[in-house]
Amino acid sequence: MPRTASPTAAMRRVRTLLRDTFGLSRLRPGQAAVIERVLAGQPTLAIMPTGAGKSLCYQLPALLLEGRTVVVSPLIALMKDQCESLRALGIAAVQVNSGTDGEEARAAEAAVADGSARIIMTTPERLSDPAFLELLTKHPVGLLAVDEAHCISQWGHDFRPAFLEIAHVLPRLGRPVVLALTATATERIAQDICQQLQIPADGVVNTSAYRPNLDLRVVSLAKEADKLAQVLKIVRAVQGSGIVYTATVKAAAAVHEALAAADESVGLYHGKLPAAERAAVQEAFMNGERRVMVATNAFGLGIDKPDIRFVLHYQLPATLEAYYQEAGRAGRDGETARCTLLFLRGDKAIQQFFMAGRYPGEEDAMAIVHALQEQPAEAPAWTLPLLQARIGRPRSKLQVTLGLLRKDRIVSMARDGTLRLLAKSAPASRLRALTEGYGRKRDLDREALERMVFYAQTGQCRWRVLLEHLEEDAAPFERCGHCDNCRRIAAHEAVVEDLLRRKEADAQENGDGEHEQAPAVFTRGDLVEVRRYGRGVVEEATATQVTVAFADRSRRSFLPEFVRRARAPRQQRAQDGAPA
Repeated sequence: MPRTASPTAAMRRVRTLLRDTFGLSRLRPGQAAVIERVLAGQPTLAIMPTGAGKSLCYQLPALLLEGRTVVVSPLIALMKDQCESLRALGIAAVQVNSGTDGEEARAAEAAVADGSARIIMTTPERLSDPAFLELLTKHPVGLLAVDEAHCISQWGHDFRPAFLEIAHVLPRLGRPVVLALTATATERIAQDICQQLQIPADGVVNTSAYRPNLDLRVVSLAKEADKLAQVLKIVRAVQGSGIVYTATVKAAAAVHEALAAADESVGLYHGKLPAAERAAVQEAFMNGERRVMVATNAFGLGIDKPDIRFVLHYQLPATLEAYYQEAGRAGRDGETARCTLLFLRGDKAIQQFFMAGRYPGEEDAMAIVHALQEQPAEAPAWTLPLLQARIGRPRSKLQVTLGLLRKDRIVSMARDGTLRLLAKSAPASRLRALTEGYGRKRDLDREALERMVFYAQTGQCRWRVLLEHLEEDAAPFERCGHCDNCRRIAAHEAVVEDLLRRKEADAQENGDGEHEQAPAVFTRGDLVEVRRYGRGVVEEATATQVTVAFADRSRRSFLPEFVRRARAPRQQRAQDGAPA
């Protein structure tokens, strides 16, 4: 469809395709705005919660725009599912990634070369491969969709260095319309995505991250030994399928063993398992053969299982973005789902340990450059495993450092994974400038972890805390009414109101009514009000200080003259027969 078509005509065709090809009656909130921008040829960043239908935002335009659509994603398992679904609808879709080989890979590349593939799904690593890029340029590309776009930002919780290559291939593809999609992006990350993919500031479509069907809870624990009992209790209490996330492989194995011993239908998924075993256990979970999946964060991105009824975090995630991404895999069908975090203060140290090995510095970049200046003794060319063995640094840190060096055209990586030094010289000042940004990222990640701890310990509405972090201009609200804190505050207030009514009734019977004077010193259990803080219960009182416990679990001390006895609301006193 030409990009000059009127918006009204374009959206008419969208609705027809939606009904006749995809079998859907209407678009979800946010989808229409994104699709309309894409069809108008406008670069767009769509920030939409998990389950909001991001995939349709590029699948529909792919059938209307001139040229092919290239979808870049880190999610090989999701590519497979989407390709199969699209083919079932009669849409020519192929996937090209490390998971395809043999006859399937040859057929996919042939479809890319001859132009018969309408939608081409691939990874950022394959997109930057010169041979594959040559195939893509044989026919016009109308749309480049970047899924999980937060991975492009070094400030994000899930930075993937390979995503940095996407900006470099845009000119080779003829600068197609760019659509970036993610479920989570703070203001800073959104700006970074837009800058790298040349999306204007007014090209961001941000639908609310709020999902009222997700019931947020935190269970605070005093010791590690209590955790497994809590997992068993929660898993047994909730019907339907669910995911238990752990931060470490060791913890995942322990939780899996405990659930299996309790005769739960459970699978185990982490990055150290063989690929075939991971694929088999994922398939078993997706088709319902396994009710519970115990996994590290290696599992879940793009998992399209709508009926997950609970997500349980066994250990503290590193950021609220990561927590929202993982918890958000529950309840994609819109039905109620429970999202529970087990909080043990010591779990913070696990994330701090991971952080220590995450940030590259000048010395890491210099070590790689020096190594690549020599010929390896073990092989014809350097690879990441050989570098890791030579330099002795964590793999994740080397991957990030190599990503930065490749972005700056100091190092190149061939399709077979071999590395080559491009720059004849890389002075220390250049390497320092390349890596110094990670000093700031270290500070930001520490702040993000503290925010995650705050979420776990807060007495405020949990959805309010999440939205204030995820959405710069989130519409503020005091309570969602369906997280554990909101329920606890409501129960506390109900008890307070009941006690107030009884005290008011007693005062009326004794003839004191409205003339009761507040005592100079309060006693434990008195129901009081403090300006700005609201109602609470006296925990301790002397002639010079009153300590009050409030519904949000806070405890504050005041001079007695700033504290007064709580009274039932005016309307309630009238209902109870007191003078209004």
